[in-house]
Amino acid sequence: MWLFALFDLPVETKEQRREYAQFRKSLLSAGFTMLQYSVYAKHMASEEAAEHLRAKVHAALPPQGQVRLLTVTDHQFGKMEVYVGKRRRPVEQAPLQISLF
Repeated sequence: MWLFALFDLPVETKEQRREYAQFRKSLLSAGFTMLQYSVYAKHMASEEAAEHLRAKVHAALPPQGQVRLLTVTDHQFGKMEVYVGKRRRPVEQAPLQISLF
């Protein structure tokens, strides 16, 4: 499954820009990848892992602005259409899972 973080944060003052940068860095340090400006996603192995990450994102929320967290399955993510200009591009692939026996 994939956990998306979508956000609109104010950047009018120096303090707001600092909070924006801190939130963005917290997403990157948690393993999120930027898909578009203010749209980040991370592949998760399970709903339990996604719940743990939601709590981590919640702890990093800035005092202003809007943040949405959305979970989609691998199948739903694979049905996404990506275009750069008028050219279609492939969807990002889920990272390979390592199995230890």
